Amino acid sequence: MELKGILVPLVTPFAADGSVALDALEKLAGSVLDDGAAGLVALGTTGEPAALSADERRAVTEVCAAVCAARGVPLLVGAGGPGTAAAAEELAALAGRVPGAAGALVTVPSFVRPGEAGTVAHFRALAEASSVPLVIYHIPYRTGQPLSGAALLELAALPNVVGVKYATGGVDQAAAELLAAAPAGFSVLGGDDAVLAPLLALGADGGILASAHLATARFVELAAAWRDGDVERARSLGHRLTALAVAAFAAPNPAVVKGVLHARGRIPTPDVRLPLLPAGPAEVGRALELANGLDH
Repeated sequence: MELKGILVPLVTPFAADGSVALDALEKLAGSVLDDGAAGLVALGTTGEPAALSADERRAVTEVCAAVCAARGVPLLVGAGGPGTAAAAEELAALAGRVPGAAGALVTVPSFVRPGEAGTVAHFRALAEASSVPLVIYHIPYRTGQPLSGAALLELAALPNVVGVKYATGGVDQAAAELLAAAPAGFSVLGGDDAVLAPLLALGADGGILASAHLATARFVELAAAWRDGDVERARSLGHRLTALAVAAFAAPNPAVVKGVLHARGRIPTPDVRLPLLPAGPAEVGRALELANGLDH
């Protein structure tokens, strides 16, 4: 599996009675793919998986898998956890539980802070056990575990590890080292929406972006512009999309994204589940204004 382009980590829409709105999820999945997304992520952080029951998580993945199968695009499923044995068991069963899943998006162990050697050993065990390829989600401001360029390259060399969602809050030395020496077939995908453009300029393969719900075609256009060497277009569009990304994260994700999607009539409510709270009207209004401006 080779991952390139923009993948959308889908929100989980809720109906007015609080249930998961599976029909809205199916339509949303189809619409972002119609706008050029290269694939989907189910049960990423944006999908609020910790707030879903096991039955709800199963239903969400079934809907996403069906849409991706019909379109012939990859589906990544958020999976794993800080405990290696439990995560390995989950990943071993994933292919059977979600037929058609192209891979799993697995976060660096959170809170435990096992060090670089422990992180590499953790993913070596997961890669050996997993029934699907792994994309490592590196987000140290959530996990508490930084990784050097050398450690990232060691992870990239593991069999059955096919990529990384890179979200360190900026473009740092480790990113430059990884992009300079990543092995063939290993995808570096930006995970911090506001700094996607500079990562693409350095050679990243694409991104997994919550704000791409709001301007999917424009993010796809940005990735294509950098790939094709259209620097002037890429810079101009990148600045506009950075503004949208900043606005989309003005409240804890995915509150603003859901607010805008609801305002546009694409999901039935803007609701999130505790401990998240809905975004305020000013936050939603600003992101909506910027998203609407990108339509022209």
